Formats: sequence, C-alpha cells, structure tokens
Amino acid sequence: MNLRESIYNSVYIISANKVRSFLTMLGIIIGIMSVIIIMSVGAGAQSLILNQVKSLGSNLIGVLPGKSEDDGPPASAMGVVITTLKNDDVDALLSPAYPSITAVTGYVKGADTITSGVQKTDTNFVGVTAQLLEVEDTDVQQGRFFSEDEEHGTARVAVIGSQVAEDLFDGVNPIGRDVKIKKVNFNIIGVMRERGVSGFQNQDNQIYVPITTAQKLLLGIDYVSFARLKVDTADHVESAMEYTRSILRDLHNIDNPSDDDFSVRSMAQGLDAITTITNALRFFLAAVASIALIVGGIGIMNIMLAAVQERTREIGLRKAIGAKNKHIVQQFLVETVMITFIGGMIGIISGIGISVLVAFIAQSMGYKWDLVISVSSILIGCIVSIGIGLMFGLTPARRASRLDPIEALRYD
Repeated sequence: MNLRESIYNSVYIISANKVRSFLTMLGIIIGIMSVIIIMSVGAGAQSLILNQVKSLGSNLIGVLPGKSEDDGPPASAMGVVITTLKNDDVDALLSPAYPSITAVTGYVKGADTITSGVQKTDTNFVGVTAQLLEVEDTDVQQGRFFSEDEEHGTARVAVIGSQVAEDLFDGVNPIGRDVKIKKVNFNIIGVMRERGVSGFQNQDNQIYVPITTAQKLLLGIDYVSFARLKVDTADHVESAMEYTRSILRDLHNIDNPSDDDFSVRSMAQGLDAITTITNALRFFLAAVASIALIVGGIGIMNIMLAAVQERTREIGLRKAIGAKNKHIVQQFLVETVMITFIGGMIGIISGIGISVLVAFIAQSMGYKWDLVISVSSILIGCIVSIGIGLMFGLTPARRASRLDPIEALRYD
C-alpha cells in the first residue's frame, strides 16, 4: 500500500467515526489553541505596555528608590516599599547648573472612594509637583493646574480627570466645587484634558493633588515613590543620567557607586527591561500551555492502542493477503498523524479567532493593543502536531505490525 492509499484510508476511517475522532483530537486542539492564544495575547499585552512607555517620549528619565543591577528592575518596581527618595532629592535635580533637565516631578499614589455631596466614585489620587504638565506633555481642559506655591504650601486643591468629572458632576461645571478624599476636603481648580487609557491605567479616572499634600494629609509618608525627569533632547539623556546619579550620590553621601540606594533609567533602558521580562513571561506561559499537548498525545496513543485491539481481524486479513509489517506501521502512523494534524489545524484556527476577539475587545475599550499572530507560531503549531502524531503513534503502529495473522484472524 502506497502513501496515498494510506492517507485515503485514514480520512475514511476518521470520517466514519466522527465523534471518537473529535474526542481523540480534543487534547491536541486545546493544546495548540492555548499556545497560539498565549503567544498572541502575550504579544498584545506587551505592545500595550511598550506603547504606553513610548508615548511618554524618548527624552524622559526615571528615578526609582532602591539599587538594581543593570539588567534587572529595582525592588521598588516589584512592589517593595523603599523610602530613600525624598522631595529634596527631586527638587535638587532641577538646577540652572544643568539646563538640559527642563522639568522634574515626583509621584506618590493612593486609592480611595471620592465623594462630592451624595455622588461618589472609586479612583486613584496622585500626588505630583506643579511641573507634571511639562513632564508628561499634557494640559488642563478647564480651569488651571496648581502652582508651586500651592505645592509647597500643602494646599488642599485638586485637578480631576475628565472621567471623574463626568462620574461626580455629570456635565455640571466642577470648578470651585469640593470633593472629599480620605475625609479631607479638596477644592477643584481644574479638569485635565482627556488622555484615554495608557498601559492598564485609565488616565482620565485620576485626581491630581500637590505632592506635599498627598504625603502629609492623605498617606502619612515623607518619601517619593518615583520621579521622572524631562531632558531637552534625546541626545542629552546619557549625560543627564550621569548628572542625576552624581547629584543623588552627593545628597545621600555615597562615595562608591556600588552603594547606590537609587536607580536611574532612561526610556530606552526601560523598554529593554520591559521587553525582556514580558518575553520571558510569554514563553513561560506557552511552555505551561504546551503540557496540554503532551496530555493530548498520550490520549491519542491510548485511543490508537484501543483501535489496534478493535481492528485485530482487519490487520490479520490484510497480512494474510500480503501486507507486510511496514505497511501496517505506515497505515497506523498515517492515521495518527492525520488525527493530530487535523486537530492542530482546528486548534490554530480557534486560537487565531479567539486572539482576534481579545484584540478587538481590548481596542474597543481604548487600549493600544496590537493584534500579533506570528507565522512562526502557526508553523510551530503544524510541526508540533505532526511530531506528536509520529511520536505517540509509533507504539500502536508497531504493536499492530507484530500481530500474528493466523491468531488475528481467529480473534473474536
């Protein structure tokens, strides 16, 4: 029997037992589909984060408390609270002695249910300096932002996001009205222009207050969570980073760079670190999902072993009329490969479909989510499904070929 006849017979047997064939394929379908979805959704989530970072500009520098290695994030980026970065450190970085740094702001954040009269909404409050608008290249749509005098004077003023204005005031002018944050009254002086979703944070669902007010009245802290510096041009980023390190070492009385209690990163370094971390997570999750392929392969092997038992008389008859062992091996291997290949195709199509749906939903919600379906992942899916068919189909095929034709014909 040639290969074409084996393929034809395999298709006939699969179509004659549709339910059993589908159940046999199910493990492969789920495994291949999971790998495609994880690779695509992981790439989409990665693009979401990277697009957010890129949107901030290439001339930004981030300063985080805590030391880090060159190829890894500082502990503060992993949620560990470090209190070594202060307001005075941030203020000292903006100096006429180094005009290339044009603006700087520190950040502290918290969450609360914000109320105005009987209206309330759950949101984040962000303590920043008066230079936030220049650092993040944004502006207010209505009213004004707070001044440096209000920042240093612990003023109880707030600038709200457009979504917060809609949730609390529903079209009524919010300027001059009060909101309560952690039982402290704040007077609204401005509404930020609409910014949309950046990363996983809705920028319009935030309230900005002076950083000293947030520290003393809302959070009870005296440190800064992180800071951003804006440099006049991307060409000066490296020198600005060296200047920043020098200033912070002087302020913290650090002589040896290995004793740094802070981390200074450029946007390019941040992108590289994020890409490395997200790639590792994607491939780790894909490896976990591929376990389903092994389970599916074992299931196929068990089904094919049962098929050998059921088709003992057929095998005996074929060997009686001249079929050789290699023909029997070929037939069962082709059947197994056909099952896994068809299952792999269904898994690939299903995975692509779900990935497209996830991207569509994310984009409709305002996220900058890229639909990424790589040709390599599809080719890998095809190759893996065929490889599983060959690997797990070999044992049943060899067992079928070793049946004695006389004993097989007697089998009932």
